[in-house]
Amino acid sequence: MRRILAVTMFSIGLLAWPGLGQPGEKEKVPLRESSKADVVYVPTPNDVVMKMLDLAKVGKDDVVYDLGCGDGRIVVLAAKTRGARGKGYDIDPQRIKECRENAKTSRVEKLVEFERKDIFELDLSGASVVTLYLLPRLNVRLIPQLEKMKAGSRIVAHDYAIKGVEPDDLVVMTSNEDNVKHTLYLYTLPLKPASDR
Repeated sequence: MRRILAVTMFSIGLLAWPGLGQPGEKEKVPLRESSKADVVYVPTPNDVVMKMLDLAKVGKDDVVYDLGCGDGRIVVLAAKTRGARGKGYDIDPQRIKECRENAKTSRVEKLVEFERKDIFELDLSGASVVTLYLLPRLNVRLIPQLEKMKAGSRIVAHDYAIKGVEPDDLVVMTSNEDNVKHTLYLYTLPLKPASDR
């Protein structure tokens, strides 16, 4: 029920946000360093996070970047359960505060860091794994940055595919936490154009 309410609020809220006007309107690009987020924060259930880490085969030698990191749970769990280093980025200062508190509570402050930044201005070349839970149009906008990652780097997108890119793997699971079906897409660098089927 919470998920349905969140999705409904998410859908209603989209119409009022920059770049998401009425159907048929030309999309506007959000201003850089805007204090408004491009998406509503909907936390990923922890069992889905663990499946994302499994899908990307995250290990202690990985550096995980979470774009639009929310409360930081993905990089915190990657550090806590896999020993991986991580960086989380979010535009909302409250989220960054929560991230740092979660890292401290989990005692992984030495492995993770969080910054308030515009994700479309990030250099992603230092990541071996990137996680996304963004709208499809935002995933597409990130393609030029994602393509600069090293060969063999992995991207896991939650619920929304990267349009025009062929996934290497796809997992559908029902979370024990919210009893909702979640779809996870795995991509490996170099990205492959989607085949026309």
